[in-house]
Amino acid sequence: MTSRIGSPDTQADIDVRDCLAQVPPRSFVMVAGAGSGKTTSLIKTLAHLGETRGKALRRAGQQIACITYTEVAVGEISADVGMTPLFHISTIHSFLWSVVRAFQSDIAAWVVSRIEEKIVEKRVHYDRPGTRAATKTKLDHEIASLEAEREEVGRVEKFIYGTGSRYSEGILGHDDILKLTPACVERHPLLREIVARRFPYIFVDESQDTQPVVIEALRQIAGEHPLCVGFFGDPMQKIYGHGAGAIEPLPGWAEITKPENFRCPTSVLSVVNAVRAAGDGLVQTRGRTVIADEQEQPVVGTVNVFILPSDDHRTARLGAVRAWLAAQTGDDLWTSDMRDGDVRLLVLVHRMAARRLGFAALYSALNDRAPQSLSEGIADGSAWPLRPFVQQLLPLIVASRANDQFTIISILRADSPRLEAERLRGQAVAPVLAALRHAIEQLAILVADGSVATVRDVLRHVRGTELVGLDDRFSAHLMDDPVDDGSAGFGNVAAFLECNVGELWAHRRYILEESPFATHHGVKGAQFERVLVVLDDEEASYNQYSYGKYLGYTPLSDTDEANIAERKESVLDRTRRLFYVCCSRAVKDLAVVLFATDVAAARAAVVEARLFPDASLHGVEQLG
Repeated sequence: MTSRIGSPDTQADIDVRDCLAQVPPRSFVMVAGAGSGKTTSLIKTLAHLGETRGKALRRAGQQIACITYTEVAVGEISADVGMTPLFHISTIHSFLWSVVRAFQSDIAAWVVSRIEEKIVEKRVHYDRPGTRAATKTKLDHEIASLEAEREEVGRVEKFIYGTGSRYSEGILGHDDILKLTPACVERHPLLREIVARRFPYIFVDESQDTQPVVIEALRQIAGEHPLCVGFFGDPMQKIYGHGAGAIEPLPGWAEITKPENFRCPTSVLSVVNAVRAAGDGLVQTRGRTVIADEQEQPVVGTVNVFILPSDDHRTARLGAVRAWLAAQTGDDLWTSDMRDGDVRLLVLVHRMAARRLGFAALYSALNDRAPQSLSEGIADGSAWPLRPFVQQLLPLIVASRANDQFTIISILRADSPRLEAERLRGQAVAPVLAALRHAIEQLAILVADGSVATVRDVLRHVRGTELVGLDDRFSAHLMDDPVDDGSAGFGNVAAFLECNVGELWAHRRYILEESPFATHHGVKGAQFERVLVVLDDEEASYNQYSYGKYLGYTPLSDTDEANIAERKESVLDRTRRLFYVCCSRAVKDLAVVLFATDVAAARAAVVEARLFPDASLHGVEQLG
């Protein structure tokens, strides 16, 4: 029995079991704040069902579905509850594909409609006033290619889920799966019935970040069939634009709250509650404790806030703050840049870290005036232009340098078009593997230290050798004379392709946490002994968030005022949630550094906001 399964019950755990004991089981929405052990409650729920319903479910050939956000989370949950066919634990993409993959004719029909949507989009662009002649020529070619692809789809025998979309080859990418399955669920009552029969229990982790169409598909199934759906999440931790946020329960569903916070010391918990108060008002309780003298004692921790001028000395001032914290707390690890120092400097966006770590051009390319899907995907490497480098190409080189043949073959088998079963049919495998090994050797030269190669050079090499499959959105950029096709972020991707390959390695070091820097977005779900949150609107240049507006020293715009009056999501809501996530990462000590043009005005606003004790506020004079 794992520690999480055997951990003491909270009232929320008892409430969930009460829902499961009803006939039929009652669906529910659990709101669990940061540090509450939300995933622990999910694991305990799975274990309880395994013990009480496991035999009956196995006899009926049914499974308990658990949908979570990352492969890492899949592994952690599976390790706790055990690797057993009773539990279908997977990411949202894998779950959705498992639901729809048998419906090949419906998939084919959806693919045709998707291609027709793209054709319409390009024709609209073609007819748009001011479209250049060169662009029209390019659009003519793309429309003809799409029309040809539409015809080829009719000859596809079987569609599969893979990296990137190549419809004519029967391959659907991540984004397709998120659209395809909910659409099929909505249209086909039989599919809804099959899902309900196969999975009488479906639990969703991090539900606030799950796409609304997926949430609605599950709600639709639960509204028609006697299955139990459980959403585990926290609307205050919705920090991605695509997420559903708060989930409205259907009539008869239970609403369960888990207010405990087992992570933060009491000083930090007070800040966390003050930040949350203007959101949903949930007051978190308890705080982190330790056993001392055979008694459970609360951990107090520290909170310090520094309001400093936004001048050219930011880096030096951050160093001075860390030195001050080390001296005041008697903890030299505040100045550590090593991973085991367990200190994180959280910046709003990558720019501050990128400038210091060596991927400033890459950051600017995918962030400045970029669609949210690109800018938000820098933190974890999930932006589609970064995926092949993060998931396949750089790991291939790392494995090659270590002579790790197992990893190399695993990546190639999963992602190289040359190793697909249909391609290999009737030919010897050895020459194909030899060609791929040679392609990796050439790739290693392109991305070696000091190389002058660009990202475009690498992608052209990968496309030419078919080392891994590439997203079809790269095609327009890899032509000899690329022409803007009007797609969102085209200019950003073009700028990314001009970056030097060295920036890819710097970015990789960043997302692998081989530096003390991380973004506000990139640490959700994590916790650290020492957390330093950097608030710097000027350097971030990110209009989705504004700490100046949130804290009250920067005026709201007319749009902000209108959104607030109409009760739409505003910059204040987004910033509040992000700040809540950042502050609630601290296990021992929290520091906040606010860079402002007018320090006096910023300090007055911070005092007025009453988020921090007055004694915790410091200025540049304290740093010496």
